[in-house]
Amino acid sequence: MAFQRAFSGAPWEAAVGYCRAVKAGNHIYVSGTAPAADGGGVFAPGDGYAQARRCFEIIRLALRDLGADLASVVRTRMFVTDISRWQEFGRAHAEVFGGHPPATTMVEVSRLIDQAMLIEVEADAVVND
Repeated sequence: MAFQRAFSGAPWEAAVGYCRAVKAGNHIYVSGTAPAADGGGVFAPGDGYAQARRCFEIIRLALRDLGADLASVVRTRMFVTDISRWQEFGRAHAEVFGGHPPATTMVEVSRLIDQAMLIEVEADAVVND
């Protein structure tokens, strides 16, 4: 089976030894995607909705690099630092995936790699080759 990898250029990829997404056959697995700003730092500190949208945009770019799009996503996992803000994260998710809803999970975690990050998202996709 052939593998394709997509990299976003985030500093954590080289430091930890991972890629943004891997395509194995017709499956794509997108790593936990945090709301990193272009050029470094955290995108929209304090804004759960904007951070979620940023995560989905980074995921969209990784999928595009592997020949897929957001409609190919069959599962998402949202890791959030404050579950009481679920509506902010959920609104962004619904805007992106409402026309083709995947299976999803949202769980609260104690913290992410940067304390200003409120959400991190994983995604799995299936494409027709």
